[in-house]
Amino acid sequence: MSILEKVRKGNTSSGIAALGNAFLAGIKAMAAAFSGNGSMFASSMHSLADAVNQGFVFFGSVLAEFSPSKRFPSGFGRVINIFCMVAVIVVTVMAYETILKGWHLFQDPKESDGLLLNFIVLLAALIIDGLILLKAMREIKHESKTDKSQNFIIGSFKNVKKASPATRLVFYEDLVATSGAVLAMIGIVLSQFFGILQADGLISMLIGCLMLFVAFRVGYDNMIGLIGVSAPAEVQTKLTDLLMEHKDVVDIHRIRIVQEGRLYHVEGTVELIKGLSLEKADDIKFELSDKLLRQTEVADVLLGIIEDDGEKSWKRKDQGSTHETDE
Repeated sequence: MSILEKVRKGNTSSGIAALGNAFLAGIKAMAAAFSGNGSMFASSMHSLADAVNQGFVFFGSVLAEFSPSKRFPSGFGRVINIFCMVAVIVVTVMAYETILKGWHLFQDPKESDGLLLNFIVLLAALIIDGLILLKAMREIKHESKTDKSQNFIIGSFKNVKKASPATRLVFYEDLVATSGAVLAMIGIVLSQFFGILQADGLISMLIGCLMLFVAFRVGYDNMIGLIGVSAPAEVQTKLTDLLMEHKDVVDIHRIRIVQEGRLYHVEGTVELIKGLSLEKADDIKFELSDKLLRQTEVADVLLGIIEDDGEKSWKRKDQGSTHETDE
């Protein structure tokens, strides 16, 4: 696969979001410098943090597409988690600066100018961030392979955990970004129309707290991604059902399905009917491995085979099993 093909396979949501937020950060910073408005400054810091983060994440998603090598036999799937953790640090620093600026404005409120300019910029931010958010929601629907009849907006909130780390980061950040634009508008209205100057600093601190929430949420998701987390129940059910469909498979002795980025690593042992020749059993093993590898979400498969031991080791989760997987 060429470098260009890897770039095309990178997370498109994060790439588009990085460009959009870089533009927004620039126009917001100019508006904040012209008007002296604290809410606009907070919003510009948020957009700058988003642009840096999403640029990092897009670059990491491209690196994650590199094939395994002799030195790195497990591939580069978890690279994206590392880049997301770097993004978390950036968000945290920006959030601190935003809260600090808001606190100063709350203690020493000042009147600001450029009401029309601020509203035009924030309206542009609301539209651009809203479109990026909708794009991320569609990506979540695609990556989680949910029912096509389900509304993608509602489904994105339900299935965000099934999406790739990059798409999750874009979703959370732009959800907060659209909320931040609305809050900044509220802050401007309260300070300029109602004379509540402290509202400017209060809204700035609130936007900073929302940024901290994003940092915590994304940091937690990627921390468990780096450690290695079990696949969702529906993925386990789908893959184990594929194994049990084979007429010579009696039971699954043990299985472990680990999520890495948006891909899964499968390792386990299946029990075959008694009396099979070694050659036949070996053919079945390769047949089962190939069947799993044909699933687009499966990165690699390591299967062992044993003869039926006469004991039932595995049942689907919806059948109340006490021994579905090794986790």
